[in-house]
Amino acid sequence: MAEAKTEEQISQEMLEKELEKEITQKQIVERTKEESERDDKIASWVPKTKLGKEVKEGKIKNIDEIIDSQKKILEEQIVEKLLNLKSDLIFIGQSKGKFGGGKRRAWRQTQRKTKEGNVPTFSTMAVVGDGNGHVGIGMGEAKETLPARDKAIRKAKINIIKIIRGCASFDCNCSESHTIPFQVEGKSGSVRVILIPAPQGTGLVVGNELKKVLKLAGIKDVYSKTFGSIRTGINFVQACIDALKKTNPIYKKWSNRKFATNTKSVGGILHNDNSSNKNNRANQS
Repeated sequence: MAEAKTEEQISQEMLEKELEKEITQKQIVERTKEESERDDKIASWVPKTKLGKEVKEGKIKNIDEIIDSQKKILEEQIVEKLLNLKSDLIFIGQSKGKFGGGKRRAWRQTQRKTKEGNVPTFSTMAVVGDGNGHVGIGMGEAKETLPARDKAIRKAKINIIKIIRGCASFDCNCSESHTIPFQVEGKSGSVRVILIPAPQGTGLVVGNELKKVLKLAGIKDVYSKTFGSIRTGINFVQACIDALKKTNPIYKKWSNRKFATNTKSVGGILHNDNSSNKNNRANQS
């Protein structure tokens, strides 16, 4: 009996090894296909903007140079050339079900009433990231599902942001960048998301949709608190991105500059400077 068991164990191990080899080979083939498609797309790319031409010529080799210098990205190929991105879809819709009990899905379907009948449109939200501190989200809307997905991914690449990671938990002394550097809070609509640093090995203690965003951003451990209507997936994810932006002081400087241009100081108190806007409207009228 013992010999028979050992033979069975050996045969099972052999089968497991063969299956692992087949899976790894399939993954390698898929990766090579994706890389070849990406290389062909970049090779056939004809840049239209000055920034795109500099990236195509090799003058800019790092995406951080573009983000730190506050340059606006208008072509998705710029990000594709400088980063190796992965993408995922956020569940913002719901399939039809009795008593409102349908399953969550990536496509949100709406209809417009016309004389000819109902005109359906599909919208979706995509998130892209390289797992190393760069992440972006985007919305896409079209009459069919696949064009909506492509639009969302293209906008997510254009809206790429840079976040700062670190090890800031009080009970973790490692030197790896596995969590956020300090507690941050983001808001969108009625939803508020608070992200708190966590020690290594904690995992992502967040909702399922935020896990997709944080994984692609390269964050492995984090605690969270949420307030408001978190079932609204769009606001939920946008609040998370707003919180992640606050880890990088660059975006805080931008917001301060915008606020400074629209305000003026009277007696040490800041007031909105809407006089120029009123004058422009009066001149136009």
